[in-house]
Amino acid sequence: MDELELLKKDWQNKEEHLPKLSYEEIYTMIWKKSSSIVKWILIISILELIIPNLFYLSPSVREDIVFGSGIFNTVYMSFTTLYYGVVIYFIFQFYRRYKEISVLDSSKNLMRKIIRVRKTVKHYIIFCLSMTLVFFVIFIFGIYLDDSLLLSIDGVSEKLDEVPLEKFKTMASLVIAIGGIVVVGLLGGIYFLLYGLLLRKLNRNYKELKRLEV
Repeated sequence: MDELELLKKDWQNKEEHLPKLSYEEIYTMIWKKSSSIVKWILIISILELIIPNLFYLSPSVREDIVFGSGIFNTVYMSFTTLYYGVVIYFIFQFYRRYKEISVLDSSKNLMRKIIRVRKTVKHYIIFCLSMTLVFFVIFIFGIYLDDSLLLSIDGVSEKLDEVPLEKFKTMASLVIAIGGIVVVGLLGGIYFLLYGLLLRKLNRNYKELKRLEV
């Protein structure tokens, strides 16, 4: 008997002493893990909304925020209102998905709920990254449409004595565009680490449920 056969025989002997879980026990474990994952998705999305806004409570931070005036200010406020409105809507959807998946149900229904959670998270990530990019685009247009936006930034007035206004706008737009790409890339990496890790765990649960149904 070769070494491989000996290993197989040894494993078979050990397997007899291992506890055997029933279908219901395995399903309950998967359900509990899935419910916990969706709860963490909900918690992270709420923290993502609250934590950045805590910085606005600092007077020094509020003073550094430049809104400009006129057209840009109106567009920015409309954009911000839309952004927070949609984010709150997504958080409500995550809460709904958590309440749905917290109810013990059949494996097929649980699989459908997992698919809904994954779709909601993916749509949320796409929305957040897209809106971040749109913000930088709005800022670039604001520079060209609203001179008060540039003039309200510290040190710009002195620079304009040395560089023509149109040239300075072009340089500022290029810097903002590069900064926007970098920020979106960093946010994408953070989302991949946080939500991506949770979605991969959720996907493993889905595959386990699929195997149970075979």
